Amino acid sequence: MAMPQGYDGTRTDDESERTTNVDEYRRTCIDFIEDISHNYEEWVDYYKLPEDEDKRRREGIRATITRTNEWIAKVAQSIKAVDIVMNDGIQKMAESTAGKPLEIGIFINHKSSFTETKPGIIDVIVKASGRKGRKTKLGFHFKDDRFRIESTCGAYFDETDLPTEELEMMDIHLKLHAENAKQRDVISFTVTVCDVENDVEFDRRGVTTIVHLV
Repeated sequence: MAMPQGYDGTRTDDESERTTNVDEYRRTCIDFIEDISHNYEEWVDYYKLPEDEDKRRREGIRATITRTNEWIAKVAQSIKAVDIVMNDGIQKMAESTAGKPLEIGIFINHKSSFTETKPGIIDVIVKASGRKGRKTKLGFHFKDDRFRIESTCGAYFDETDLPTEELEMMDIHLKLHAENAKQRDVISFTVTVCDVENDVEFDRRGVTTIVHLV
């Protein structure tokens, strides 16, 4: 009963299609984030982890609830933006539930996880190191999709000339195109990193980041 490989926890029902009231939908999604968090906590229960790791994962879930619901209430300005922030939070809770055995950092303007920047081509810095002396390389989020990305502004990653080799210490820059963004737009994306040795993958983890355009 392990977390499914390539699990994508985004909400898929059509609640957002049944209302046009943003404030009402915010309240619905804030409640949903709180409700679904209990499912992730049940997964942590099932794993029967050492006390410190159990605590770390639960704290990650609870911290995500707080920040996600703050962003739903204060940052998201449309039904679509609320959906994106909510799905970002669901992804982050799944990542906390599965644990974070790899050292991975995703940074925009020296901040991680919940970030802000101006419209344009956004510099996304990815740092990672493998376990037990192994190397890392960029993975795929799902099948042929290198990244998971949702936005209110048509944002996309430049996937030309991406470094695909195994790296001892990953420290790379990705170009996130958001030239069409306006203030208050939001972007959520997931970068996946693999723990590898001699082209054999030992583990992989995704790290999700949300961006508020200011």
